[in-house]
Amino acid sequence: MLNSVSTRESFDAKYLHEWSNKIEQVGDRNYPREALQRRITGNLRLSVMINPDGTIYEIKVLQSSGQRILDDAARQIVRLAAPFTPFPPEIRKHADRLQIIRTWRFEITGTNTTISTSAN
Repeated sequence: MLNSVSTRESFDAKYLHEWSNKIEQVGDRNYPREALQRRITGNLRLSVMINPDGTIYEIKVLQSSGQRILDDAARQIVRLAAPFTPFPPEIRKHADRLQIIRTWRFEITGTNTTISTSAN
């Protein structure tokens, strides 16, 4: 297994960047309606384990936002975005699975919603 936290500067940086972009695009289109209506925002920490073919092995909430609707939405967004790009050869050489741990931010600014992810 390869942990993205320890390797974000290395050979998998491009893959991780593309993964985050896809998640954020899908997330921005799928901000939970109830959370939007109730103006619920928050941060959570999520671990996503990916198989070499780009399918999901496991999704875990490591630190809850305190709002079940956001925690559930983050898991659902990952499922909607899957499958991901299969691992390139340089990742396959080092890992049979890739764990991506990110902090998710669900935000509402005026009439806009955003979902962003970061390694922090």
